[in-house]
Amino acid sequence: MTGMLLSKGFIANFGKDLAAAAQGTKLEPAVIHLPDDAAQALPVADCAKIEIAFLTRDIRFSNLYRNFGAALQAAQNLRWVHFVSTGIDQHPFMPALLERGVRLTTSAGTNGEPVGQTAVCGLMMLARGFPKWIDAQRRRAWEPMRGTAMPRDLRGQTVVIVGLGTIGATVARFCQALGMHVIGVRRSPLRAGDPVEEMHPLTALPELLPRCEWIVLACPYSEETHHLVNARTLALLPKGAHVVNVARGGCADEPALIAALQSGHLAGAYLDVFEKEPLPADSPLWDIPNVIVTPHNASVASGNERRAAEVFLGNLARWARGEVLVNQHQA
Repeated sequence: MTGMLLSKGFIANFGKDLAAAAQGTKLEPAVIHLPDDAAQALPVADCAKIEIAFLTRDIRFSNLYRNFGAALQAAQNLRWVHFVSTGIDQHPFMPALLERGVRLTTSAGTNGEPVGQTAVCGLMMLARGFPKWIDAQRRRAWEPMRGTAMPRDLRGQTVVIVGLGTIGATVARFCQALGMHVIGVRRSPLRAGDPVEEMHPLTALPELLPRCEWIVLACPYSEETHHLVNARTLALLPKGAHVVNVARGGCADEPALIAALQSGHLAGAYLDVFEKEPLPADSPLWDIPNVIVTPHNASVASGNERRAAEVFLGNLARWARGEVLVNQHQA
């Protein structure tokens, strides 16, 4: 029997899929649940049985999250943990797992399309002047755009997309469909099928910014991308440019971004992520015209749970066969 720490919600929704994934392998899943009462820890004897665990959203965003982490740290026979999210370094129990050499995998890419679609939605709302219309609607004011206030055509505008994973590629395809000139920024060179007109490394960003009306951040957060958007890079953008950030809040220097928006150098921004979350109530970003704020929620979609479960279950079958797991985390 293989002890698996799984949520009751996962079993309710995907229990049959778990059985199907184990069928034909030597795996005999022995499902272990956390106690419903957050005041009760998982018994030591149950922790000792855990070899595999899956941190699903229903645990991650509940009062059982700490208990899950405690169970992992107490599970001395733990060999593999799968995470519903892409970024996992923020979990407080990660250092202990890495030190013990526990194999870690993620559901990277499973929510990429919803995030990319949301990013494009924000881009188009800014491009078409929706913040002004929404403000007028709230005031019950009939204020058509005319003359110099009319928005520019998106066709022919240039967008630089930093990060060409599932999210960035989704944004790129939509932007191409809108007739925009798409420039991708990533480590690897241009490949056949990439939905961009140009591909450049991150080091080329200062040369690219003066050419673009839009910069979309869809990259992982790292030392290399920390405050990638800052006072210097913002100054390189032409006046009237826009920023879209669906990556991580730390990819943008928030005070510098606010200053560029307040000065009018930036014409607008769509921001789903922030350096401090929840975004403080006194942040100027709430009130700056032409800034669209969403609560780190760009990924929400009803199909995410199914997609994440499929990655886990596919890896479970690979695990049973001794094969390489997909989306393995590199420390």
